[in-house]
Amino acid sequence: MNFDLIKAVVELVQQFMEQNEDKALYSNDIQGFTEWVNVSCKDNSELEGLSWVGKESGRSSESIINTLLIRMGRYAKTYSRSVGSSVFSSQDDFIYLIGLKMMGPMTKMELIKRNVHEKSSGILVINRLIHNEWAEQTVSQKDKRTKYIQITEKGLAILQEHMDEIRKASKVVVGNLTHSEQMLLIAILSKLDEFHDSFYRMNLKNGNLLDIVYRKLN
Repeated sequence: MNFDLIKAVVELVQQFMEQNEDKALYSNDIQGFTEWVNVSCKDNSELEGLSWVGKESGRSSESIINTLLIRMGRYAKTYSRSVGSSVFSSQDDFIYLIGLKMMGPMTKMELIKRNVHEKSSGILVINRLIHNEWAEQTVSQKDKRTKYIQITEKGLAILQEHMDEIRKASKVVVGNLTHSEQMLLIAILSKLDEFHDSFYRMNLKNGNLLDIVYRKLN
């Protein structure tokens, strides 16, 4: 019996359980473990051979990643325009409503920050939701100075009415990625989001933001 192999497999399973414990990207069974192994143990030589426009002339991986993320955001926005096009003014309407439904009442700034919006843009979305009676502002019972935004029954109804379209748009954006590729993308984007969110919540001035974050990387 090859005890070294058994030991290696046990250590691999332990590593899988530890990494999957917090985010639960994979199911805790043999199928989930197999998917994790396929992603984690993939030969990096395949990725090193990736090519992109401008690579031969010196375009960096950072540059193409930035461009692709911008393009993906625009694709998603284009698809989202088809969701309740006669009802929602923009994708922000139903994104804010989903946030309120999932997370419960929030202050205006909590809701705006959750959606990584500029204050002025976020206030416009919130005012639109209130005007349409999809959300309402309430006063905290503990502190009368604190006001919360919460989704209304009408907001829940309009969200439910168009939820199939919202799910369809989400599925279309993910495109032809396999389940394993989706899990890998979630892990990578979550790591990137956590990094940037830590700076976003510092409310740094635009003039200092770039240099502060850049120094953190070096």
